[in-house]
Amino acid sequence: MIERLNPYSFNNLIRNKSLQNFIFLATIQASNVVISLITIPLLIQSIGVDQFGLVNLALSVIVLCNILVGFGYNLSAPREVAINHQNKEALSHLVSNIIGSKVLMAFFATLGIGVAIFGLGMFKEYQWILLFSVLLLFSEATLPLWFFQGMEKMKLISIANIFSKLLFLMGLVLFIHSPEQAKWVNFIMGGAGLGINMLLLLYIHYQLNIKFYKPKFIQLFTSLHENGLLFLSNLASHISINGGLIILSFFSTAEILGMFSLAERISMVLRIFPSLVIQAIYPNASRLLQSDLPQFIRFIKKVYGISLLLGLLGSLTTFTLAPFIIQVLSKSELEESVVFMKVLAFLPFLACLNIANVIIFLVKDQKNLMFKSSWLMFIYMISASLILTSQFGALGLCYALLSTEVIVLLISTVLNWIYNKPLVLSIARTF
Repeated sequence: MIERLNPYSFNNLIRNKSLQNFIFLATIQASNVVISLITIPLLIQSIGVDQFGLVNLALSVIVLCNILVGFGYNLSAPREVAINHQNKEALSHLVSNIIGSKVLMAFFATLGIGVAIFGLGMFKEYQWILLFSVLLLFSEATLPLWFFQGMEKMKLISIANIFSKLLFLMGLVLFIHSPEQAKWVNFIMGGAGLGINMLLLLYIHYQLNIKFYKPKFIQLFTSLHENGLLFLSNLASHISINGGLIILSFFSTAEILGMFSLAERISMVLRIFPSLVIQAIYPNASRLLQSDLPQFIRFIKKVYGISLLLGLLGSLTTFTLAPFIIQVLSKSELEESVVFMKVLAFLPFLACLNIANVIIFLVKDQKNLMFKSSWLMFIYMISASLILTSQFGALGLCYALLSTEVIVLLISTVLNWIYNKPLVLSIARTF
């Protein structure tokens, strides 16, 4: 009986669409991390630490603008696609409206960057690097990740993402050899992504029979209006987590920016861990909350405990190996980068502390609490970062980012105590 049951259970597990989606999403993240780690020493050797810092600074501005381009569709669009996946006509209009809205936002973001550069004289040290980086906005606008998530067909886009990153890496090897070529780094990344995305859209049109319509303005406006709250939440969260480099640029030199961005990139890679944990357990936690509260509590406690243990282990390992990691990635001894990295090493562990709070918000569909916590976190992060960076430079920024994770933990805990007190007490009684 056991011999027959085990293969059957294993096959069912492998065929589970949610598990497959998670595996392919994890593959996308892993490929991004690997390519990022490969490109760090490659770029530092070819364009130098100072230009590497400016390239990353321009990328930070573009990634921030991509929040405008994405406009919350990464959260809402997969659900809409899943609901309409058998209705080709409705799906065609949905895809057309979303792509149209995102491309429109990309044009607005490009216009804003152009006005900031040529009209206001901003971003003086890296104007041309930033201008050549706007292609990344249109790469984001045409990325149909949300479509394949909703259709539960993630294999193709995960392969396409890997191929895009390999094209980017090949472009760096072939064309980037001196500091003067730094402006082409993000351009190559955007070009590779945009080219692959256009092929994916052709696949959607010809293989999946999805038509592309010219969306009407009222349809675009309605679509954007419905995603306003999600956009604002994403914007606040992103700035709070990734806005440090931009703030540092107002107080430090390009060399310090380069050394800080090297340490920050490693910490941000590790910070993906709590996000992946939340994405992995969210569906099962939602079902357990509806059907079996005691099992939900046991499940959350188990995952939370394991996550904290792994997060602490990862942070301590990063702290201990910081000199070796910086040496390997930069091919030189950057003592200030080592100091920054040792402080930022504890970001992943502090982020893991908030996993339980975020899961409760999600399983109870409390978008308003997510919105409140993200904007309170944003206000604190900006204030603390400006004050500490102006007084203590990059090291002050490191401590501001650490304290932001503590503050959002306190904010989320208070919100859960106010709005979800019975559930919080039920969990607390089991300890």
